[in-house]
Amino acid sequence: MTVEVRGTHGYSPSETTQEYVDKKLARFDHVKDQVADLHIVLDKETSGEYIAEATIHFRWGTMGHLKVTDRNLYKAIDQLLDKTMTKVNKEKDKVKDH
Repeated sequence: MTVEVRGTHGYSPSETTQEYVDKKLARFDHVKDQVADLHIVLDKETSGEYIAEATIHFRWGTMGHLKVTDRNLYKAIDQLLDKTMTKVNKEKDKVKDH
C-alpha cells in the first residue's frame, strides 16, 4: 500500500501531522494487501476549517473518494480514516461475495 499525504492551496502538513497520520495508519495493516494507493490531501480554508480528503485505489480496480471538514485538523484526520476503514471493509465484503 502506497500512502501519500500532502497539502493544497499553500497549506503544508507539519512533521507532527505527518507522524500523526502514520501512527493512525497502523490500523490499516490488516488490509494493506487490498489497497494499492491511498492519497490524503489536507487543506485549510480561510474560514479556519480544515478539509481532509482521501482517494483510495483498490487492487481490483475500483476506487473511492472521501471528504471530511472540521475545525480541528486531528479530528478531521480521525474522521477521515474512520470513513476510509469503513469503505475498505465494504469493498472487501463486495469482492468476497462475488
